[in-house]
Amino acid sequence: MAVPACPAQADAPDDAPAAHVYDFRIEAQSMQAALNRFSEQSGVRILFAYDAAKGLRSRRLRGRKTPRAALETLIAGTGLRLVSLRGNVAVLRLDTPDTSGTNGDGANDNANAALADAHTPLSVAMPPPEPILVTGRRLSSPATAIGEGHVSQTSAVTRRALLSAPPGISGLKMLEYLPGFNVQTDGALGLYEFGNSVQTRAFNLDQIGFVVDGIPLGRSDAFGGSPVFRYVDNENLAQVEASTGAGDLANPSYASLGPMVVYSSIVPDATPGLMMAQSFGSDELARTFLRVESGRVGPFRAYLSRTRLNSDLWRGAGSVDREHWEGQLRTDLGGGSWARFKFVSNRFFDYDSPSLTRAQYESDEADLGGKTGRARGYIGFVPVLAESVAGVPYSNAGYAYYYGNAINARDDRLYGATLHLARREDAASFLETTLYAEDKNGYGVSPDTYANSLVYYDQQAAAGLAVTAPRGLQYGYSGVWGRRRGAVVKAALELGAHRLDAGAWHESDRYARQQYRLNRADGAPDGAVLDDEVVYYRRDYHSRRTVTQFWLRDRWTPGDGPLTIEAGFKGLLADYAFSGYRDYADYALADGTPGWGPQKAHAHYADGFQPSAGLVWRFDEERTQLFASYAQTMAFPKGMDTLASTAFQSSSAFATMPRAERARNAELGLRTVQPRFYATGAVYLTRFTNLIAPISAAAPGGDGTLETQYANVGAVNARGVELTASVKPAALRDIAYFNANLTFSDARFADDMPDGTKIAGKRLPDSARWIVTGSATLEPTPWLLGNISAKYTSRRYADYINTQSVRGQLVVSAYVELGREEGLGPLRTARLRINVDNLFDTDALSFIYQTVNEEASYRPLSPRTVQVTLTGAF
Repeated sequence: MAVPACPAQADAPDDAPAAHVYDFRIEAQSMQAALNRFSEQSGVRILFAYDAAKGLRSRRLRGRKTPRAALETLIAGTGLRLVSLRGNVAVLRLDTPDTSGTNGDGANDNANAALADAHTPLSVAMPPPEPILVTGRRLSSPATAIGEGHVSQTSAVTRRALLSAPPGISGLKMLEYLPGFNVQTDGALGLYEFGNSVQTRAFNLDQIGFVVDGIPLGRSDAFGGSPVFRYVDNENLAQVEASTGAGDLANPSYASLGPMVVYSSIVPDATPGLMMAQSFGSDELARTFLRVESGRVGPFRAYLSRTRLNSDLWRGAGSVDREHWEGQLRTDLGGGSWARFKFVSNRFFDYDSPSLTRAQYESDEADLGGKTGRARGYIGFVPVLAESVAGVPYSNAGYAYYYGNAINARDDRLYGATLHLARREDAASFLETTLYAEDKNGYGVSPDTYANSLVYYDQQAAAGLAVTAPRGLQYGYSGVWGRRRGAVVKAALELGAHRLDAGAWHESDRYARQQYRLNRADGAPDGAVLDDEVVYYRRDYHSRRTVTQFWLRDRWTPGDGPLTIEAGFKGLLADYAFSGYRDYADYALADGTPGWGPQKAHAHYADGFQPSAGLVWRFDEERTQLFASYAQTMAFPKGMDTLASTAFQSSSAFATMPRAERARNAELGLRTVQPRFYATGAVYLTRFTNLIAPISAAAPGGDGTLETQYANVGAVNARGVELTASVKPAALRDIAYFNANLTFSDARFADDMPDGTKIAGKRLPDSARWIVTGSATLEPTPWLLGNISAKYTSRRYADYINTQSVRGQLVVSAYVELGREEGLGPLRTARLRINVDNLFDTDALSFIYQTVNEEASYRPLSPRTVQVTLTGAF
């Protein structure tokens, strides 16, 4: 069947795989078999004249290379030429036959002569020997999906699978497609920043490292951190790769205790183009995505994209408004060298929805808006309520239920510049430097009732502060500002059977936060904000994190055989400084006397040797691999700003600075890529020490009064199994394929808390013992695709003492896609997608606000939502 020389692949820009490096191991063999192995290991589909290529022999291919460099090595001297590599499709052609028999045995001569007449490339049906048939328009490339070549449990979602997700989905929610991750979000797209949680093995979101295009994102908290969902759009992603245990030590992070997630963007297309996607859906969702490609202009190529999203909250009054810009400029410098500049701008303004206790969720008594159960939410009107304090019209606490005082707004920008120097495109040896800068600004608003404001106003007024009496409901302002600057340097060198890599990372992260309460006109919930009437002050501080990390590693493949041994180490040096007003007690004490005033603190953490080791053993033509790894890690303590901004009534001292969190991760696994299925599985043991949690203890230097503070409380032990598989049964005539993930995790506290709370042997909150996901995809024709998926999450505890929990839940989603990849005139791609989330409208509590032994609160699972998207590329 003849096909065009350059098939339209609008969703995968030219040379998109060139941004990624794969570990190729292909022996010299028949060209057909070698190209099959190349496709398995890279996910690149080959178009060439199969019958005419009989008798051709490939070159031997070993090492980490880009797909372009690997393919050119494989076909060197055979007479085949790489015409184009566009997205995940490569086209080969023979221009001039080589009659010299380049492999030394003359085996290529006849085949070259035959190819001389085959100037139109033909689609390879991938005949024997044993072709990989587990392919699909929305299925990840097999070798990449199961982490082939990695010494640790690593899985990935590649571009084809990413495009099956609903447009606009957050970067965190993408992780629920991978084994080992328990992801809970508020809403189908996961856009509410304070309603996202991720749990894997013994770790939560704060202990996972995130990297975007080589740029580390630091901490993930929504106030002062750099959550990944602000900096990615799934239409611009080429791949998401995640390690649940011992992540690659060459990925910089001071937050990770092992788990790492790496997001890689697409490369700008070499051809000018335009991509547009328009979505409409439940809750008045309207999303517009636009990407403009410059094409190749001299050595440069670039794209610029803009996303505009507006939606009502799914419960309660309010909306979500997001504007997201991404741009990338890339230039090829010759050989394997290139330079890249990227920027991301993310602005959003959204309203909060309240968390719910179990009693509120289960109650039949309606809230002020007449809602019960999961539908409870803030109201969009000012009700008429009885005065709680005579003469103060808005003194009733119920006025805090008005939505206009529950706001989150951010304006963040990320800039990055990368220079990659290599003599050849094989990428085995290189030097790479990335410089980056991030600027963060934003604020939040929360309501403050008359009774609560009056307490702190009285204290601060008595202490002599210039404050104004509360009028009714107060406007609770919390402003944040941040600036990160950093550099990452990496180098790799191939010396015989050894591949050495080393690197260093340095970052300065500055953060500031202010909190105070302002009056509104007449004290009304919707009254004008009175900027000159501060009711009381709460916080005003600056903090700084200065981090240096370094690493060295050797990958050794003795005799170029089936065994690869990896050994290395990394070091982390971190300084923390804090200055300013921490909390109420720094302004005024409870008895009305002046507070402690602004305070300063400093902490230092260092470990110059965190070892890691692993191996990969390859079986049966290297399609099956045994892998094992062990790693020790140290992380900067999570929530340091929360820890440092604790002010005691009985002492001006800071809370004791915690010890650094540490973990040991060990795993053993097996992965395989076979003609009709691919799979990977691992068993693991993890020990995490110096867990930080709130406790009740005497303040340092105080009078013995017990006060709440954060401290190290002991260790967590976790063990479990993670499995993932994809299969394409021959009996279904290649029109259907199936995916499944299974995770078993038993994570438990090893020690009781220092204050005597009995938690040893209890399960870690929000940690599900079982997570099972499965999906079935049907592709009956080139223009129709359908999928249904299900995820079961077992019971999870909400507190450390395991007395509160959420039941297991099953959530089913589906989508249908109409359209073809082949172009029609100037239109390269046209698709219509319908996504349905929570198909059977499961009603359950989902997101957990963890507690030690107090009443927990939750966020409910969003109801069924429908999203319709029309995509076109020109």
